[in-house]
Amino acid sequence: MGAPQDPHQPGHPGPAHQQLSRPPQWQSPGSAPFGLPGQPPPRSRRKLWIILAGVGGVLLLVVLGILILINIVGSATNQARGLADDFTTLVLAGDSSRAYDEYLDPALQEQLSKEAFIAGIESLGMDENCTPDYSDLKVNTENGIKSADIAGLITCEGKEVDLAYRFQGTDELKMTNIKLRPAA
Repeated sequence: MGAPQDPHQPGHPGPAHQQLSRPPQWQSPGSAPFGLPGQPPPRSRRKLWIILAGVGGVLLLVVLGILILINIVGSATNQARGLADDFTTLVLAGDSSRAYDEYLDPALQEQLSKEAFIAGIESLGMDENCTPDYSDLKVNTENGIKSADIAGLITCEGKEVDLAYRFQGTDELKMTNIKLRPAA
């Protein structure tokens, strides 16, 4: 047995030379090290993409909900405006009997006879030259019952007539309230 050698003597391979002379056991020869000492391994961005996809999905649902709501409200508003236009056109054309039969709800017809309705319309002195202007239109649905409140003016040559209609129903809207009177 020989004497132990001093590792710091020249010619003796020290611990530093031994590490450089062969690669570590976990590293294959010729490959680059996985990471530098003190640096964490690269982080997975999978969680970030999952969160971003979730937020994007929620935003998409919100936008679709808003578009559907606008479409439903717009459709109901257009339907109510169409009913008011059709009814007013018949009245202004002098076809009050047809307007009464087609647009008034049976409950309103019980309260207001056809003769009284026609006489009231004629007393306003409106004709086809008059033009309606709907300044207020509100549409609502509650417990499956749709309602539309329409207010405005009918402008005729030299006079104005206040109008207020209320249409109500589940499938088909019928007029449940009407007010036509000279504007003050």
